Order: sequence, then structure tokens, then C-alpha cells
Amino acid sequence: MKAIFDTRGESGYDDHIVEHYHFPNRYLAEAQKAVGDWIVYREPRRGGGRSGYVAVARLLRIDPDLAQEGFSYARVSEYFQFDLVVPLRRGVGFFERQLDFVPNTLIGSRLQGKSIRTISDEEFREIVRAGLDRTLDPENVFRVELDDAHVDPDTKSLIQAPIEEQERRIEQILVNRKIRDASFREKVIAAYESRCAVTGIRIVNGGGRVEAQAAHIWSVESGGPDVVQNGLALSATAHWLFDRHLISLTDNLGLLVSHNRVPTEFQPLFKNQLERIHLPEDRNLWPHLPYVQRHRSVYMAK
Repeated sequence: MKAIFDTRGESGYDDHIVEHYHFPNRYLAEAQKAVGDWIVYREPRRGGGRSGYVAVARLLRIDPDLAQEGFSYARVSEYFQFDLVVPLRRGVGFFERQLDFVPNTLIGSRLQGKSIRTISDEEFREIVRAGLDRTLDPENVFRVELDDAHVDPDTKSLIQAPIEEQERRIEQILVNRKIRDASFREKVIAAYESRCAVTGIRIVNGGGRVEAQAAHIWSVESGGPDVVQNGLALSATAHWLFDRHLISLTDNLGLLVSHNRVPTEFQPLFKNQLERIHLPEDRNLWPHLPYVQRHRSVYMAK
């Protein structure tokens, strides 16, 4: 069964929603209904939240919090951040149908004490499709590299399907690697203002497509998530070097270069980034230190 998990940055819980969600056991029975299925994260307005649905993940299991009696951890995978915050309302009603006949002034109180609550498959499909509207917009396929030159027939059928069909097949969309890569690339490139984090160079071709690529710091194959904090915008050359751990990052986000293995002609490209690479203006989008350390551990072992 699908569910909504409310999350707040300043909640006081031990949340890292890409990997786990921390909650009091008064919600345990409701959370257990969603084990093995998908959940939607929602940020309430209270506490500075963005008042809407923000991401989706698959709920793998629930573990007791061994350090704090009366609490549990929901372990998740396949976290997928939406392109935009999806508001509670959908046209004349609400995505969560239970709110349709609740006065606006009572919406907050109606949801208070229901930080984990189940939803129908239909509600889930509508929320997620709305959250991925930018990635799945036919006008964006070239820019996000979901055009015919970059996708397989199965992905193409998902991209070209009408919205109603996409909603029906939303779980296929959520696990499609091409679509996840496109969404990840869009967010990373936007965060880095289309500029290579290593060289500082920004190139946009005649068709408006940015030449920078989105690199995962902790690789997807090893379990790394599709979040901006696990990404870098890199030129093709820098991406090739980074994926092969010929360059890496310090804890201060300076550049490490394996000078005895990186071709001499490339090294001048890196000289201005040794103390700190080019980073997003929003510090919340900077690389997550544990991901950097995972990458560097492989770099150091080579």
C-alpha cells in the first residue's frame, strides 16, 4: 500500500530521507502497511517546509531504533526527487481525496498527528506524474536527453504516452534508468549553472543543449542516490577522469589530481580548482561529504 511520509528539515528526528526516515512508534502500524511499496515525501508548511509533495522512494523495511526506545527507522531506496514541489491541491480538489471537503482553515489540523498515512494507487500516480512534469514534458526531451538519439524503444513509449497512460505506468517510469538519469542531469546542471565544476567552463551548443554532463559521485551501481548532493556537473573529459578515479575531491571540495596518471596536457585545466571546485550558489546543494569520501577512498586505493 502506498503512503505519505511528512518530513521537515528541523523536525529533530534522525532523518536522512534519501536512506532512512525516523519516526515515533505511534505511526508504526501505518508505516508497516507500506513496506515493499512506494512512499511520497511531503513537506508541511509548519517548520519552514515548502507545503507540498517533494519526492518518492521505495520503503524496504522498518527497523527499531536501538538507541532510542519507542522509535523506528524506515529504510528506503530508489529515492527520486520531484522536478518541482507539488501542492496539495489539484485543480478544484486535492490529490489526497480525504481533504476534498475540509475547509481551508482546517487543512493543517486535519493532517496533524497523521505524519504517516496511506493513500490510494490513484492518488499516488497523480502526485508522482505531477512531480515529474518537467522531465516528461515532450518539449524538454532534447534538452534532458530523452530524444530519439538517447533512448531505447521502451523508454520512448513511456515518454510519448499520453499523461493518463503515464500515470498508469508510473512505477515503470520511476525505475527507468534513462528517465532517472535525465531528471538527475537536469537538476545537477541547473545547480551548477551549466558550468563544469572542475574546469569552470560553460558551453552551450547551437541547439541550446548544455555540453556539461552530470556525474554521480557515489556511483549508482554501488548504491549511490540520484540527488544533486551526489552529483557534479562536469565536461566530458573531466567526467571520464572522475569516473575512473583519476581525479577526486578533498573534504574541503578542492580537487585531487593523480598527476602521474592524468595526461600532462589535461593538467592545466585543473590548476584553478585545486583549492575549491566551482560549486552551486546554494550550499545545501554542495556535494554530501560521505559521498565524496566514498569516491576518494577508491581514488586513494589506486
